[in-house]
Amino acid sequence: MKSYLLTIWNTLDPIYFNFTRLHHVADHERNQTIFRVRLTKYRGSSVVLEDGTTIHKQDLLLKIHLHNVRMIRELKNAKSEVQRALLLYHRIRNDLQCLSHYIAKHPRRHEIKAVIGITMLTKGTKRLGFETFAIQNGYYRRFKQLTCLLINFIADRSCGSPPAYLFMSMNRLLNYSNV
Repeated sequence: MKSYLLTIWNTLDPIYFNFTRLHHVADHERNQTIFRVRLTKYRGSSVVLEDGTTIHKQDLLLKIHLHNVRMIRELKNAKSEVQRALLLYHRIRNDLQCLSHYIAKHPRRHEIKAVIGITMLTKGTKRLGFETFAIQNGYYRRFKQLTCLLINFIADRSCGSPPAYLFMSMNRLLNYSNV
């Protein structure tokens, strides 16, 4: 059943990609990274990041989406949850450098305050440079929890923690280009 759902998801993913205005982030060899991104206006409660960056409603952020179908395929042969987590951690760490280059060349780079994502997979995010904040709106949190549960079911992963916002300031992300 999971492979059937993955096939359906893979078929519908290009439609989702087009309707959500996502863009691929490519690495130096023009291969696509695990990130797909789009500009968005922030709608949550104000947050202050560790480096002093303050994010308010209507601030311009770059929203990152993991390419879940691709991620599931790449992690399919991992023998354990721990191996999957390590592979995903290293993949994201490497792709953050590409994301840093993408933003450095973006025409609106000076307006973008931070990167934002939503995930239930929060372990290891601090080491990657992300800061985690709870989603305050209960309806939105439950909606995201349902969508993440479906992804986790197909990916054969445990559910992890409740969905949370991940933020990374532009200063911190741009430091990935120096790594």
